[in-house]
Amino acid sequence: MIQTPTFDLEFIDDRLALRAAHRPDWKPVSIDWLDAGLRSRIRAGKRQLLARALGLHRRAGLHVLDATGGLGRDAFTLAALGARVTVAERQPMTVALLRDAQRRVRQAPESAWVEVADRLLIVGSDARDLRPEQGPFDAVYLDPMYPDDGKSALPQKQMQLLRELSGDDLDALELLDHALRLAPRVAIKRPLKAPTLGRLRPAAQLRGTQARFDVYLGTL
Repeated sequence: MIQTPTFDLEFIDDRLALRAAHRPDWKPVSIDWLDAGLRSRIRAGKRQLLARALGLHRRAGLHVLDATGGLGRDAFTLAALGARVTVAERQPMTVALLRDAQRRVRQAPESAWVEVADRLLIVGSDARDLRPEQGPFDAVYLDPMYPDDGKSALPQKQMQLLRELSGDDLDALELLDHALRLAPRVAIKRPLKAPTLGRLRPAAQLRGTQARFDVYLGTL
């Protein structure tokens, strides 16, 4: 029998966590933007693919819209690299986790991390409801969840739970179309071997070992 996914939020040691009642053997999920893995990624600097796809290596102080917030790790990385980042997330429980993560970073003893947290604006909204005047945005970043094709390796349990909570982003093409009206540059993360999204050809592609970034130029 297939069990209906059931989620709850609870505080564990002053940290908000997402518990999946239908997965009793799985640990609750919380967001930690100061863990060793993310710090190491930030140290990689503006030459990493994410930063290059959005143009951070060319210009400082960009205002980036992360239109698919998720766990916020990409958004926090961009903020740590100097961008001002608006994070749009439409799942209310995920929004609560993001705001709790931001709260805890603001309590960090190092003032530099507090400044990074202050460059993040978390918006509990579908990015398609945002308008250009709410920016202006220099670039939009999309990392949508795609339906499981049964061919990829299973993602980490954190991401599996997030997929169960939020569902697949079946409106990714519509979101891309809207993003192109919000900013002059849009970068979308895609599986390495996946086709491009829709018929529009990207202006550039940056390829890594497991994923790539398709870069589009908007209509502004």
